[in-house]
Amino acid sequence: MKRTALFAREQLRTPFTLALLVAIPALFVISSAGVLSDFAAVLGGSLDGDSAAALGAGWAAAFLSGALGYFEAVSSSGADRRLALAGAGPSGVAVSRLLASLLLAGIAAASAYVALVFQIEIVHPLHVAVGVAGFAVIYLSVGVLIGSVIQSPLEGSLAVVFVFLLDAFSGPGMAGSVPFWAVSQSAADVLIAAGAGSSSSESDIVELLVVAAGSVLISLAVFTFMARRRS
Repeated sequence: MKRTALFAREQLRTPFTLALLVAIPALFVISSAGVLSDFAAVLGGSLDGDSAAALGAGWAAAFLSGALGYFEAVSSSGADRRLALAGAGPSGVAVSRLLASLLLAGIAAASAYVALVFQIEIVHPLHVAVGVAGFAVIYLSVGVLIGSVIQSPLEGSLAVVFVFLLDAFSGPGMAGSVPFWAVSQSAADVLIAAGAGSSSSESDIVELLVVAAGSVLISLAVFTFMARRRS
């Protein structure tokens, strides 16, 4: 746990990072509802109103978590080799890194949720919280996965943004049909329903939890494998 706290503090050592964790979700939620509704209309989707605002909170958490996960993975290579050789082991270091990333994703999700509370009346707060957290965890995993295999900051950042944009403009509510690559589909379905004042079924919640847990396990496996190769 000590390593996890140190890794998280490493990313939060500048006040600017903390400011972004608060400012980006607020700006995203405030400005996204109308923009997402307009894009959905053009792309053949049906997203509007509070559902658009709720989905915007999810995308805010996703954007921040994806970026944080990527840079957490990329920044680990040199220092983590030394920690692994000092006795922590590649697996132990990888787990600590991922736990630190999950902590940062939790901060991003909480910021997005609070911003949404001030924007709309939330009828199903638990479902909204699960949906926003699902977005954060899934995109954290995307960021860690990409950061594990692409070490160049420019190419890696562009890869994370590419996945984000591809998913954002072709996912649930935005297009007439959802393509197979929409990694956030389960989280988006829960948030869109909650924004419209409807509760999601237990199967939808379970599906989201399974997808989120699966994404974490896959990213951990790839991150650990690459850490072993580097050590």
